[in-house]
Amino acid sequence: MVAQLLAFRTGLFAEGRFLGKVLDGWADDAQEFVRATLPHLLLIAFVAWLLSHFLRVTTRHMIHVAEQHAASHGRVAQVKTLAGIIRTTGIAAITLIASLLILDTFKINLGPLLASAGVAGIAIGLAAQNLVKDMLNGILILVEDQFNVGDTVRVAGLTGVVEAMTLRKTTVRDADGTLYVIPNSQISTVANLNAGFSVATVNVNVDFSANPDEVLGLLTRIAAEVRNDERFRQLFVADPQILGVDAIKGSELIFPVVFKTLATKQYGPIREFRRRVRLALEEHQLLPGDPFRVFSSFSGDQSPVRATNLAAEAATTAATDPTLTKADSGNPFTGE
Repeated sequence: MVAQLLAFRTGLFAEGRFLGKVLDGWADDAQEFVRATLPHLLLIAFVAWLLSHFLRVTTRHMIHVAEQHAASHGRVAQVKTLAGIIRTTGIAAITLIASLLILDTFKINLGPLLASAGVAGIAIGLAAQNLVKDMLNGILILVEDQFNVGDTVRVAGLTGVVEAMTLRKTTVRDADGTLYVIPNSQISTVANLNAGFSVATVNVNVDFSANPDEVLGLLTRIAAEVRNDERFRQLFVADPQILGVDAIKGSELIFPVVFKTLATKQYGPIREFRRRVRLALEEHQLLPGDPFRVFSSFSGDQSPVRATNLAAEAATTAATDPTLTKADSGNPFTGE
């Protein structure tokens, strides 16, 4: 169209007239755009596409490596989340820089735009600083693999199972079914109960009259039976440890028994151990200990001669102690 007008310049478009000069300027601008500006724009677009393509390939490779070598599905989900964040943030940054370069190519003054963007960025940063903290802490949780979905954790004073994780929040459900939504910025200390193994200590209390050696042998046998039980054999990391007499309180002997199992798998074995201990104490006629029962003397056969319950004795004393008797509420002057 422009070439045809230049070839047949008559009338208003004749050379030297107003519209003719306008047409000459357009032709010069078009030549300058094709000669210098267009290659610059194409170079910017190509570099932006190349960087975006490299970013997509890199994040896909991250996900592929995680799927091949990750220890759990939760870890794969974390890597996918992190890869998506890197890809989205990177593409947004590339697009912004390319747009600014294109505007600069067209000789548009970017000073007022950048100043306005800086002021807006400061305002948004002040208003959304907690959101920024949530996202930064969420990235650290993912990168450092502090916990995964399905882990039992203790965070922000709450204990429960992690049901969902995002960059902004972590969702935890506790034992009674309550669902907690915790902003990641509030997670400063993480106790991961699923990491490695769990250790549980069961305190067995027997009466002071029991022979400690007999009790130790009994507890050792019961712990070994639980350890070799088909239901619990695969749950143990190490054999149970019977530590002997740990404390004496009144007529109570305390024998701690330590179980080391897979993470969060200690509850079944210790329940079975307690059940068997209860039946074994009855079978061997061993009394449970009582911290409020003491002995005044012993006979030669190591059996208690007299045992008194402090709580019952205190109640009897209170009933006969004249200092604890309720005062007469009658009127001393009238005798009523």
